[in-house]
Amino acid sequence: MDSQTSQSSQPSPSPRTFQVDLRGLVDLLSHHLYSSPKVYLRELLQNAVDAITARRAVEPDAPALVRLFAEPGALRVEDSGVGLTEADVHDLLATIGHSSKRAEGLQEARSDFLGQFGIGLLACFVVAERIRVVSRSARTPDAAPVEWTAADDGSYTVRTLPDDARPEPGTTVHLVARAGAAEWLAEDRVLALARDFGSLLPYDVRVGEEAVTDLPAPWDRPYPSPAARRVALGRHCHDLFGFTPLDAIELDVPLAGIRGVAYVLPSAVSPAQRAGHRVHLKGMLLTERAEQLLPDWAFFVRCVLDTDSLRPTASREALYEDETLAAVREALGERIRSWLTGLAAGDPERLAAFLAVHHLGVKSLARHDREMLRTMLPWLPFETTDGRLSLEEFARRHPVVHFTRTVEEYRQVAPIASAQGVGVINGGYTYDSELVEALPSVRPGTVVAELDADTVTAHLDAVDPAVELALAGFLAAARAKLDPLGCDVVLRAFHPLSVPALHLDDRAARHEQARAQAEEEADDLWAGILGSLRGEAPRARLVLNHLSPLIRRIGSLGEPELIGTAVESLYGQALLMAQRPLRPADSALLNRAFIGLLEWATNGEGDR
Repeated sequence: MDSQTSQSSQPSPSPRTFQVDLRGLVDLLSHHLYSSPKVYLRELLQNAVDAITARRAVEPDAPALVRLFAEPGALRVEDSGVGLTEADVHDLLATIGHSSKRAEGLQEARSDFLGQFGIGLLACFVVAERIRVVSRSARTPDAAPVEWTAADDGSYTVRTLPDDARPEPGTTVHLVARAGAAEWLAEDRVLALARDFGSLLPYDVRVGEEAVTDLPAPWDRPYPSPAARRVALGRHCHDLFGFTPLDAIELDVPLAGIRGVAYVLPSAVSPAQRAGHRVHLKGMLLTERAEQLLPDWAFFVRCVLDTDSLRPTASREALYEDETLAAVREALGERIRSWLTGLAAGDPERLAAFLAVHHLGVKSLARHDREMLRTMLPWLPFETTDGRLSLEEFARRHPVVHFTRTVEEYRQVAPIASAQGVGVINGGYTYDSELVEALPSVRPGTVVAELDADTVTAHLDAVDPAVELALAGFLAAARAKLDPLGCDVVLRAFHPLSVPALHLDDRAARHEQARAQAEEEADDLWAGILGSLRGEAPRARLVLNHLSPLIRRIGSLGEPELIGTAVESLYGQALLMAQRPLRPADSALLNRAFIGLLEWATNGEGDR
């Protein structure tokens, strides 16, 4: 017999089962799976609701009651659900991970269940040191009541009880608090948690005599008028989220089994701030921090809704990212988009109030949605040289829509361009330049052009050649003074007269300045590398206004040293007016020019 035959004839090893350390598993649940011990009550409610759902699948008229009774250091939960036989107890409670969905005869009710019975009870060990379950089956009425008692060390006992121990079908769960967890079983805490988790449950749930459920949901209730509905939903939002909304948006997606409302925030928030939404699954609160429920652009709303289609994660405290959630996210985004379109068509005052706070969110949507951009053109505000206007109004006023890509560039050119009749939009704010560039796609025939230093200079009036020739010496001295700073000097005539000099550059010029500065500060190796990157980018320029009386006086100066100090002062003042960041060389120039002017002024005073 060969070795292969010998090996194959050996008996197979006996299968073994994993040994579960219950205390370690409870620690895993409480510290890693669940965010808070409070979820124990959600699990108890889920078990009770599932049991009632299972019973009603075969007995539609069966009672649907859940009662919670808090006692010092203990909690009792009773339900009128399907109950358990002794075999069910061994199958569902003694084996971790088995679900009441698998019980015989209940397959047709599977989609209506919320949780897993065994795992749900196991979660109660987060707050309890001992759990006792007394149950009687509705599916096997002649079966005796059964008791399952378990401790947090993993031990348990099962026994049958006399018929009078529980005359009616259903289940009672008794919890005894573990050390330090008694507060979680106190009546006021239990009532608050039950209302938070179970206010939308479809059955009669009470803590003592206090009702927990509050149906129908606020968004499903009838109201005498739209105004009354708005007031009621505003009150609901304030109670739930702590703010009074600008408006409430209906969220109704029947195909996904979703009903709810989105509340519009009354104050602006950062697009990077992740919104937390409240999601109920078949009436039970799943999470109040659902972040992936809406598209990223809809950061200006907070949602509360109920669904029967979305999948929870293992902890049942978040939503599982799948195709269903992606489709729901798109559908809810469409509801919010339709609300905006409706405001634009029929309620401009409310739209204006909304945009005054949340224009950034709408701009974020419009840059990806051409139809939304077309709808919002008359409403979205932009900073322009004509004041705060919509793109539609600005485009009607100007044959060419000029814009800058940065706020600094806008500040450079806005006063001068406006005086020359050139309209400019500040595209330096979030999304603005993208929207301006997209304008021709929704407004055919519109000409859009980025405004740079060359364009501004071209719109300024040239000076008579004879005048410029007469000032050749002055201009040569000025250019020599500013050449080390990478800046040219040109003479033009423009309004307003109060601006003696204008500093103009563009991104290419600033890039070349930064490269040159880095080259000066680098060692020989890096200086060589940076030198090889030297480009032919246009230099910055200082445009002197020949119409300004100050420039005329400076141009008539005869002292080269004083001309240099005056030009440096004009350069520094133009930089400050443009609100450009100052390089170390620029700061040194400003300081030198200031001291030079003081010396000139004090020397002149002494001579008089």
